[in-house]
Amino acid sequence: MKRIILIIVIISALGCQTKKDMNEQRKQVIESYIKSYNNFDINGMTKDLTENVVFENVSNGNVELRTEGIKEFIKQAESAKQYFTERKQTVQSWEFNNSKVIVGIDYKAILAVDLPNGMKTGDTLKLKGKSEFEFANEKIKSITDKS
Repeated sequence: MKRIILIIVIISALGCQTKKDMNEQRKQVIESYIKSYNNFDINGMTKDLTENVVFENVSNGNVELRTEGIKEFIKQAESAKQYFTERKQTVQSWEFNNSKVIVGIDYKAILAVDLPNGMKTGDTLKLKGKSEFEFANEKIKSITDKS
């Protein structure tokens, strides 16, 4: 009986370690993505995405932008670069939930163009939000940015 209990304890410990390792690996993937985003490095942003990645930008509960597939994602990312001279996402919190990782984000960017909402070139845009990353086979299969 003691042997069975010991085996169960060992298996449970291994399972916890594996989950901890998986969370650490996912954290590193997301940190790499954010660093690449901040540096306008689209190759770096896409290196850990699945071919059929889905990206959504949600503002006030409304989906403002949605891309499906890596080619659409790259096209959108290239287009978005023209709007900012600088941009920075800073992680404020981490939440691991099975295949999903939710990251609290502070966002700051300096505009390179005038926007229809009245913001002008050189203005600083500041937002708080969350980015939800969902994983499949240790690659990012979806990103949902919420602000």
